[in-house]
Amino acid sequence: MKNINWAKIVRWLVVLAMPFLLTLGTLRLVIVWDSPSYPTFEYGRIAPDRYGFTQEERLELAEATLDYLRSSEPADEAIRLLEQLRLPGADQPLYNEREIGHMLDVKELTDLFSRLIWVAAIVVIGGLLYLLLQRERRTEGYRAMMHGGLFTTGALLLVIVLIGLSWNFVFTQFHEILFPPDTWTFSFSDSLIRLFPEKFWFDFGLVWTGAVLLEGIVLSVLGYWLLKRAS
Repeated sequence: MKNINWAKIVRWLVVLAMPFLLTLGTLRLVIVWDSPSYPTFEYGRIAPDRYGFTQEERLELAEATLDYLRSSEPADEAIRLLEQLRLPGADQPLYNEREIGHMLDVKELTDLFSRLIWVAAIVVIGGLLYLLLQRERRTEGYRAMMHGGLFTTGALLLVIVLIGLSWNFVFTQFHEILFPPDTWTFSFSDSLIRLFPEKFWFDFGLVWTGAVLLEGIVLSVLGYWLLKRAS
């Protein structure tokens, strides 16, 4: 047991957990951020709704949908927030049963991601504190930052290249992996597509991955600078 190098083990745990923390943490931040929210930014860039939602109606309904995802209640309780929404000027539900079923799956997934963020945060933050608070382990902490940032940067560059080369493939595979088959495709006239069209998600994917890529670069440069300074 005396020969076990705990500092190196902790370093690699930090490196492996870093992409999960940055990726899921950034996703959660985009969901909860409301000053201004992502739909406020995006609706000024994409085409108006072809079926009649005004920009004001579209934004109001999108914000109400995000409030559902932001809720601390479990999906089967919070879903009432979506079931209560109505089409503008009509006493009809905004979302049909198929859309409601998909949104249940979406919130269960985002709630799982929120729990995974805490696990990854404990590993990354706890690991870095373990390494950085003791002088003899500090260089391993700097390496953990640099390698974790490089690992994140490499993974995100690959994703961005795939998005640029074949967005439809990435979008389809993402949904096939995370959601039950035949539950996530909808008509162009369905409210989910009217509020969140494909262009919305394409831009969202670029913003999300671009932000995580920048975080990875900053961490890798900071870790490299600290390591060189220490040596």
